[in-house]
Amino acid sequence: MVKVSLKDGSIKEVEEGKLVIEVAKELSSSLAKKACVAKVDDVLVDLKTPLVHDCKLELILLEDQEAVDVLNHSCAHLLAHAMHRLYPDTCFGVGPAIEEGFYYDFKVNSPIALEDLPKIEAEMKKIVKENISLNHYYLDKKEAKKKFAKDKFKCELIDAVDDEQVGIYEQADYADVCRGPHVISTGVLKNFKLLNVSGAYWRGDSKNEMLTRIYGTCFATPEGLETHLHNLEERKKRDHRKLGKELDLFMLSEYGPGLPFWLPKGYQLRRTLEDFWLDLHKKRGYLTINTPIMLNRELWETSGHWDHYKDDMFTIDVEDGTYAIKPMNCPGAILVYKNDLHSYKELPLRYSELGNVHRYEASGALNGLFRVRGFTQDDAHIMLTEDQVGDEVARILSLYDYVYSIFGLDYSIELSTRPEENYIGEIEVWNEAEKALEEACLATGHSFKINPGDGAFYGPKLDFKLRDSMNRIWQCGTVQLDMQLPGRFNCTYIAEDGSKKTPIMIHRACFGSLERFIGIITENYAGAFPCWLAPVQVKLIPVADAHKEYCLKLNEKFTDAQIRFENDFRDEKLGYKIREAQTKKIPYTLVIGDKEVESNTVTYRPYGKQEQITVSVDEFVQMILDHNTNKN
Repeated sequence: MVKVSLKDGSIKEVEEGKLVIEVAKELSSSLAKKACVAKVDDVLVDLKTPLVHDCKLELILLEDQEAVDVLNHSCAHLLAHAMHRLYPDTCFGVGPAIEEGFYYDFKVNSPIALEDLPKIEAEMKKIVKENISLNHYYLDKKEAKKKFAKDKFKCELIDAVDDEQVGIYEQADYADVCRGPHVISTGVLKNFKLLNVSGAYWRGDSKNEMLTRIYGTCFATPEGLETHLHNLEERKKRDHRKLGKELDLFMLSEYGPGLPFWLPKGYQLRRTLEDFWLDLHKKRGYLTINTPIMLNRELWETSGHWDHYKDDMFTIDVEDGTYAIKPMNCPGAILVYKNDLHSYKELPLRYSELGNVHRYEASGALNGLFRVRGFTQDDAHIMLTEDQVGDEVARILSLYDYVYSIFGLDYSIELSTRPEENYIGEIEVWNEAEKALEEACLATGHSFKINPGDGAFYGPKLDFKLRDSMNRIWQCGTVQLDMQLPGRFNCTYIAEDGSKKTPIMIHRACFGSLERFIGIITENYAGAFPCWLAPVQVKLIPVADAHKEYCLKLNEKFTDAQIRFENDFRDEKLGYKIREAQTKKIPYTLVIGDKEVESNTVTYRPYGKQEQITVSVDEFVQMILDHNTNKN
């Protein structure tokens, strides 16, 4: 007999070898129907897993967050099964679960287009109705390669498996190489939708052949799928490239791919964001610097960037050597630090910089403001002693909490650890740095998950994943702990005992880049920026020419109060002007007529509302100033 410890603390004795699903049915038949997978001793397993020793058992229900990836990965296999039936000569790549869905990569003899997705979906639905059981077993590598001999991609994946035994999942006439876990049968996967088709290189390497990638998503309930599909349609309306054009924020040109041009309204938005950032850092003890955009190759060799980033750097040869346009700001900040002698009494020394950097991105990867070749990092580099790391990271986390709350963005943290290769420094130093970041998070009550091997080449980092109003995740902020670069540049400070010591360096960006962050908040707000941030806060519309003079007097008052405004003196109908102000998502529209002129008032209409409110000019000015102060 095997003793099974359940989530409620009770212990159930079952026969050795009994399947998880059988135990679930004994506990509750309704609970068993809702189960997706299970955890045995905290490891996710299939419901068909036999229990062979004393263990903890927890059922993961279809509605649980931990079931999301399992559903989507299983649906990727469902898609592959349909492709196997419809296109028998298909070769199969990989089909992982991703954020909000899944994809599968295929090599097919005939092109797959969006128009083909309904046919593939129909075949998937047939397989769902068949309610085919999924079976998991193992083969040794030789047997596995024999089974998949006609599929070179699967054979390559089998060769990459470390163990001699290879996991196989089979559902009727389709089999795949996979570790699992998966749902118990195809009948569970009722609520899915195929979304898109694109090209993708095998294993993400441009040297390999191009495959067809089909994207989809799967949910536990019809309501979950319906809500997600509605959100996807809403996201199309919020696309920052579309809004950027409609609201006159930025433009892109074939003369500079990936290099945004800021139009007047977009530049005003950017400047407001920069002013907010600069004021925030001044109040928190940062010293703002500006470093050259182009520096000699020798600097990048010393920093290590040349070895790790040279293929992504723009370079130019001049008479005194090779120069590189900076892909990062950190070496420049180090040179600023080295310009003076420093004492332990000065530390932490915090340098902030809105630094313009450039990186070579493949043209196919460029995407509006999200993926560009030239961008501005809201950087900070902090020199400090080892015993100051915990307090300083806590200060940074407090700053991030404040900034992200201003924009209504929730976040989670990932701790990215030492890469397996191409890193600099000793492993012991890396271990110390990773531990310091972990302890700083725990000490401030911030939870995190480990992202193994994804640290920078010079140190581990905390990555901040923002969740917007459309439930999307964005990588923005970062805190990187660097115990390598200061030593490479011989940075020192005079310690309390008079000796010279090497400081630790924290690299830190909150927005990540101004361009990407502006793209994110444009979509988050659907272009309707809060008043404090809006490029134009007030639109003045006179009812007739006789009211223009009063508008000009208001202009003077608004200018003195640093309120951003526009006049609409065009010879157009009043209703048309009001509708256009709403289309441009301007927070307040002022309609100026006889009543306002005679009573020295303004009548305003907030964006998105029908109500019109009349107040004194001073009251209106104070209302806008309150928006600016309170950041709303």
